[in-house]
Amino acid sequence: MNPYIIFLLYMVAIVAFVGLVLGLNRLLGPKPHNSAIKLEPFECGVMVSDAVNVKAVPIKYYGVAIMFILFDLETMFLFIWALGAKPLTGFLLFTFFLFVFLLVLSLLYVYKARLLEAVTE
Repeated sequence: MNPYIIFLLYMVAIVAFVGLVLGLNRLLGPKPHNSAIKLEPFECGVMVSDAVNVKAVPIKYYGVAIMFILFDLETMFLFIWALGAKPLTGFLLFTFFLFVFLLVLSLLYVYKARLLEAVTE
């Protein structure tokens, strides 16, 4: 049998099982009722102290958040590179050092721009 047909049958079986479980849950599961106490705002186990609980996040945190995402993605790319570099060649070493250079360059930018110190001020 063709392996693609087996995979397709497997996917159909999974989707059918998920559909069956969701359908049974809808038929047999508890039915939620909206009450006044359920519709009250509730956050982290504490009642809301402000009528409008929306406060703007200071702009100084965005730079740190962007740098965190950038370093996180760079780490993920480094992990993928390590998995893919089985026969280690000169080109792969060059790309590794280029990548680490860019990583250090961005770290120096963060240090020079004083992004972390700006948050604590």
